[in-house]
Amino acid sequence: MGAEGRGRRAGLQSQETSRARSLEHRGRRTGDPETSTLVMCGPEEAALLRLEEVFSATLARINNLILQPLLSTDPESSDPQDRECLRLLQQLHKSSQQLGEVTEESLYSLWERQRHPRSFGLESLLLLRSADLVMQVHMEYIESYTSCLVVQAFHKVAKSKSMYWRGRQKVLRQILTGMGCEGSLGTTLAQALRQPLTQHVQQYVLFLLSLRDTIGERHPAQELVMHAVTVFGNLQSFMGQALDQAVATQALWHTLSSQLRDVLCTPTHRLLQDSQDVPVVVTPLRAERVLLFDDALVLLQGHNVHTFDLKLLWVDPGQDRYTFHLLTPEEEFSFCARDPQSQVVWQWKVTQAVCQALRGKKDFPVLGAGLEPSEPPVCRCGAYTFRAEGRLCQATYEGEWRWGRPHGKGTLKWPDGRNHVGDFFKGLEQGFGIHLVPQAAEDKFDCYKCHWQEGSMCGYGICEYGTDEVYKGYFQEGLRHGFGVLDSAPQAPHPFKYTGHWEKGQRSGYGVQEDSDRGERYIGMWRADQRHGPGVVVTQAGVCYQGTFQADKMVGPGILLSEDDSLYEGTFTRDLTLMGKGKVTFPNGFTLEGSFSSGSGKGLYTQGVLDTAALPPDPSNICQRQLGLGAFPVESRWQGVYSPFWHFVLADCPGDLQEALLGFHMQSPRELRKSQEYLCCERSHPKDSAGNVEDILEELLQHREPKALQQYLRKALSNSLHPLGKLLRTLMLTFQATYAGVGANKHLQFLAQEEVKQHARELWAAYRGLLQVALQRKGQALEDEDEETRDLQVHGLMLPLVLPSFYSELFTLYLLLHEREDGLYSQGITHLSLFPDTKLLEFLDVQKHLWPLKDLKLTTNQRYSLVRDKCFLSATECLQKIMTTVDPREKLEVLEKTYGEIETTVTRVLGQEHKLPMDDLLPLLVYVVSRARIQHLGAEIHLIRDMMNPVHIGGLYDFLLTALESCYEHIQKEDMRLRHLPGHWDSRELR
Repeated sequence: MGAEGRGRRAGLQSQETSRARSLEHRGRRTGDPETSTLVMCGPEEAALLRLEEVFSATLARINNLILQPLLSTDPESSDPQDRECLRLLQQLHKSSQQLGEVTEESLYSLWERQRHPRSFGLESLLLLRSADLVMQVHMEYIESYTSCLVVQAFHKVAKSKSMYWRGRQKVLRQILTGMGCEGSLGTTLAQALRQPLTQHVQQYVLFLLSLRDTIGERHPAQELVMHAVTVFGNLQSFMGQALDQAVATQALWHTLSSQLRDVLCTPTHRLLQDSQDVPVVVTPLRAERVLLFDDALVLLQGHNVHTFDLKLLWVDPGQDRYTFHLLTPEEEFSFCARDPQSQVVWQWKVTQAVCQALRGKKDFPVLGAGLEPSEPPVCRCGAYTFRAEGRLCQATYEGEWRWGRPHGKGTLKWPDGRNHVGDFFKGLEQGFGIHLVPQAAEDKFDCYKCHWQEGSMCGYGICEYGTDEVYKGYFQEGLRHGFGVLDSAPQAPHPFKYTGHWEKGQRSGYGVQEDSDRGERYIGMWRADQRHGPGVVVTQAGVCYQGTFQADKMVGPGILLSEDDSLYEGTFTRDLTLMGKGKVTFPNGFTLEGSFSSGSGKGLYTQGVLDTAALPPDPSNICQRQLGLGAFPVESRWQGVYSPFWHFVLADCPGDLQEALLGFHMQSPRELRKSQEYLCCERSHPKDSAGNVEDILEELLQHREPKALQQYLRKALSNSLHPLGKLLRTLMLTFQATYAGVGANKHLQFLAQEEVKQHARELWAAYRGLLQVALQRKGQALEDEDEETRDLQVHGLMLPLVLPSFYSELFTLYLLLHEREDGLYSQGITHLSLFPDTKLLEFLDVQKHLWPLKDLKLTTNQRYSLVRDKCFLSATECLQKIMTTVDPREKLEVLEKTYGEIETTVTRVLGQEHKLPMDDLLPLLVYVVSRARIQHLGAEIHLIRDMMNPVHIGGLYDFLLTALESCYEHIQKEDMRLRHLPGHWDSRELR
C-alpha cells in the first residue's frame, strides 16, 4: 500500500476509532443498550486492543516531542554530514508515520470485530490477514532507525540543538520515565525511539502464541494465526540482529582514526565481523585490521583502506583447517586463522555476507537462515572498475563473472572512449566482440567486429576505420593475417582495394590491388606491404606488363603487351618505361630489335634492326599471348581462403569455431557512432538452422547417392551459411577482384580459366573433408578416391555447379580474346542472311535431294520453296538454346540434339532413315549455324572446349564440337567470297 493511500485510509479509520472509543467508555459507564453489544470477543483481543492503543499513543508522543524537534535542523547547512543526518531523520519520521497508520488500521479492524462479531471473523484482524504488510512496515522503521544509529545522527543533532533540549529536560524526563535510560542525551533519544517498537513486537508474539493455544487446531483462522506467529517471530529475531549490528557498527567508529572514520562511516555499512574480535592474518597484503560489513570487505593498512565489493568476492576453501582464499577481480588473498574455529567463523560469515549482497537484501529472519542457498553462485553479474596498471587500468567492466574474472558476455569501457562488447573467457576477450576506438577527429571511430582469442583479435573480422577504410578478413594476435580485403574510402585521395594475403599486418603472398587513381591493377606476389616477386600490371588503357618486382618496382627483364597485341620483350625502368635492350613484335609480324630509351620529351627512342620479311603471324598464336603463365602456380594462389576451412575440418568441425574460421556476413549497415547502441550488430549466426554444423553433417550423410549428391551440392553451394557456400562466395569475391573492371583483359583469360578449374577441385576436396568428419562421428571411415575418380567427379559434378558463379567474368575474357574472330564470323553471318533458303543451300553445296522443299509441278524457272526461311527450323531453334545455359555438358547436349534434328528433317525429306556422312553434315550444319545467328560463337566454342569433361575427348561430343568449330571457321572465310556475288542473281532472288 502506498503512503498516500494509507494516509487517506488512516484518516477515515481514525474517525471510526475515535467514535468507537467514545462508545466503549459510555457503554462501560451507563450500560446503554445501544452499546451492550460492544463486549470483547476474548481476553486475547482485549489485550491486543489495549496494546495497540498504548502503542499508538506512544508513537504520537514520540513524534511530537522527539522526531519533530530533531527535524528542525537547518536544511541549508553546508556541512555534508548535517545534511545526511537530516535526510536519515526525515526517512525515520516517514517510517514512523507509516507505522502509526498501520497501528490505526489494526485498531480499526479490532473495533469492527468488537461491534460486529458475527460479520467479522477472527481473520478480519489486520494482524492476521496482513501479517506480511505489518511486518514490512516494522522492518522499514528499524532500517531507518539503524541507519540513523550507525552514523550517530541522534547524538549529532541533539548536540547541535543542546540549548533546546536543556530547556526541555523536564518534559523529556516525563516522556522517558520508566524506560530505564542512562547515558548521554543522544543515547536516551535512541533508546526512546527503539524500545517502544521492540516491546511492541514482543507483545505481538506473546499475543499470537496465546491466541494459537486458545483457538485450537480446527479453527478456520488457525492457518493465518500460525503464519503470523512465524512472521513476527522472525521479525523479532531480525530486529535483534539488526540492532546488534547497528550498535556494533556505531561502536566501531570510536576505535578508528577520524580519517578512517570519514571514509568508512556510511549509513549502509553494518559490521558483521572484526579481526580484533576473531583474529585473522591476510596474505600477501599484511592488513592490520580486517572488517567485514554486510556490503563490503575492508582491509586496513595504516591510513590505506582497501575496500572490496562483496558481489565480486569469491570464497575458495583452503586445503587445511586454518586457511581459506578470497578472489577479487584484481587480487587474491589468503585468510589464515589461529585455530580451526576462527577459520570457520570467518569463512562462514564471509560466505553468507556474499550471498546476502548478491540477493540485494538482508537475510530474513537471521543471517544465513533464509531459504536461499547458503553457497554463493560461481557465475555472477556485476560492474567493476580496474585500478591496477595494465591494459585494463581505469576500464569498467559490466557483465558476467566467474571466479573473479570476466567470463561470459559483458562490456568494457575505458575513460578515453574505447568500448568493447562481446564474449569473455577467464578475464580476456574471447569469442565474438565489437571494439570501438575513438580517433582524434571528432565523431570518428575505428570499429572492430571480430573474433577474439586471449584478448587479441584472432579469426575472421570486419573492421570499419575512422578513415572510412574497411577490412574484411582474418586476424592473428591482433594483426591482419591470412586472407583479407582492404578497401579504401571512395572519396580517398588515392582510392585502392587490396584482395589477398596478409602476414603480421602487412600484405604478403599472392594478392591483387587495384589503384583507381592510376587506373591499373597489380596481380602477383607481395612482401612486407610491397610488390615483390613475379607480377602482372594491367592498365585501363589495355596495356599489360609482366615481370619481376622488388621493393614495389619492376626490375630485370619483362614483357609488355599492348591492346593491339604488339609485344615487347626486354628491360624496363622502375616506372615501367622501356629502357635498354629489347624486342618488339608487331601484329603484322614485323620485329624491331635493339636498344630503347626515352628522350627529354615524351617520345621513345630506339636504335636497332627492323625485320619486315617475317610472315604474318597466325592469329591463333596471337591469342595465346597470355600473362602469368607459370608465374603463379594455380594451386597456391588462394590458399589463404582454404586454410581456415581446413583448420575447421581438422578440428572436427567445432560449432563454436565455425564463425571465427569460416567468417560471417554483417546484416546491419556500417555506422560508427559513440552511442552504446552502435556497439551491437546483426550477423548470420552459425547456430541458425541453415548453418548448424550438426545438421549439415547429418544431412550430408543422407545425400551420398549421385543424383541426391548433385542436388545437395547445388543447395549447399547456394547457401551463404553452409561452409561450402561460404567458401564459394569468398572465391567469387577474389575472382571479381582479379578479372572484373580493369582486370577484364584478354591476356588474363588463361589465368582465370585455371582458377575456375582449381576452385572446382578444391571445393570437391572440401566436400570430401566434411564427409570424412561426418563419417568419423559415426565411427566409419571414408573410402580412398583414386585420381581418375576424383577427376570425373570434379569435371562431371562440381565444375558445372560452380561455373555459373564465375561465368560472367570468365565469358567476358573469352569475348575479348576472340573478339577479332567473332567479328569476322559476324560479318559472314550478316552476308549469309541475305540469301533466301534455296540460294543459301545451293551456295553451301548442299545436295538438292536433302533440301526440305515441296514441288508444285511448275516450270523449272518457277520452282521455289513453300517453306522459305523455315528450312531446318527445328534444328535452328534447338541450336539457339546453346546460349541459355552455362554448363559445358548441357551446351554439348544442345549440339547433339541439333544434329539429331538435322537428321530427323533429312529422314522426313527422304522418307527413310538416313545417317549423314561428314561431307553432307558440314554444309547442313553451316546452314543451321548461319540461320541461328548465335552471337560470339567463337567465345562459346572455346569456353566449351576448355571446360568440357576430359572424358568426352575423342567421343561423340568431341566430334560434334569439332564440326561446329569447322563451321565457325568456314563462315569466317566465306566473307571474301560473298563480296563477289554471281551477277545473274537478281534482286528478286535475294529478297
